[in-house]
Amino acid sequence: MHFGPVRAVDGVSLRIERGRVLALVGESGSGKSTVGRCVVRLLAPTSGTVRLAGTDVTHLSRRALRPHRREVSIVFQDPASSLDPRLSVGDIVGEPLRLLGLASSRRERETRVGDALEQVGLRRQVAQRYPHEMSGGQRQRVSIARALVSSPRLLVADEPTSALDVSVQASVLNLLADLQRDLGFACLFITHDLSAVEYLADEVAVMYLGTLVEQGSREAVFDSPSHPYTQALLSAAPLANPREQRARRRVLLSGEIPSPTAPPPGCRFHTRCPVAVERCRTEVPLLRTTALGQVACHLVADDGSGPDVRQQQPVPVGEG
Repeated sequence: MHFGPVRAVDGVSLRIERGRVLALVGESGSGKSTVGRCVVRLLAPTSGTVRLAGTDVTHLSRRALRPHRREVSIVFQDPASSLDPRLSVGDIVGEPLRLLGLASSRRERETRVGDALEQVGLRRQVAQRYPHEMSGGQRQRVSIARALVSSPRLLVADEPTSALDVSVQASVLNLLADLQRDLGFACLFITHDLSAVEYLADEVAVMYLGTLVEQGSREAVFDSPSHPYTQALLSAAPLANPREQRARRRVLLSGEIPSPTAPPPGCRFHTRCPVAVERCRTEVPLLRTTALGQVACHLVADDGSGPDVRQQQPVPVGEG
């Protein structure tokens, strides 16, 4: 069987201002992590551009890219696999300083490493330890210290709490919020945890099968979601109030997310959308600006209003 090229990310455009947090949300396989890896140039995009502080870094050589490496950092999902077990914590956190020539001496590097560890809530003495001697939450704090030791303009946080125990997730989120407020870096926060998004983000972008379906302020997306997929995601997020949780109607989407090797024609969400019409099956909706933000849905009006799938019984929709 022959498949065409896989467009893991197709037509996604994001802008993050300094001091702001943009949350990128969606199901597993939607392309969120691919976006993050393209931003930090761990993956080379086949088309489009990545601009950092106005400079196009998309196709820079490894040598030309080096001065820009200090401007963007990434925190990975699993600290156990992203930290070199053969290196001490001090060497791990100090590696960006050594590779980028940001410390003039070993003593300066050790001082900056100690400062970075204290900044994330760890003692300076932790620098002598190894990753296997630490808890998952401590290891993720080390990852954050390594990412921020070079004072980047942009931090990409790729599911930074999903591999942690629930008991420590909140403390890591609080740490990220405090650091972002104090240091003022821009943050691309990639997650599927909508409660974390509501707590941390200034803006929200929703992805489905490699495309953006909705983007807007946190308040607009959470209070008045326009796209049926966004409504379905929010209906699955737990509420703190048990009475409201029991009264809320959850949208159960039919079927699985289609394969990116053979995305459906028209709107990519139409195979699972409870309110899809014939136009959705044949015509690709463009991401357009409404009064509430941006949305890619034929059924949403310019004022951001449209069908609310949370108020009706979901109906399975075939590919037609």
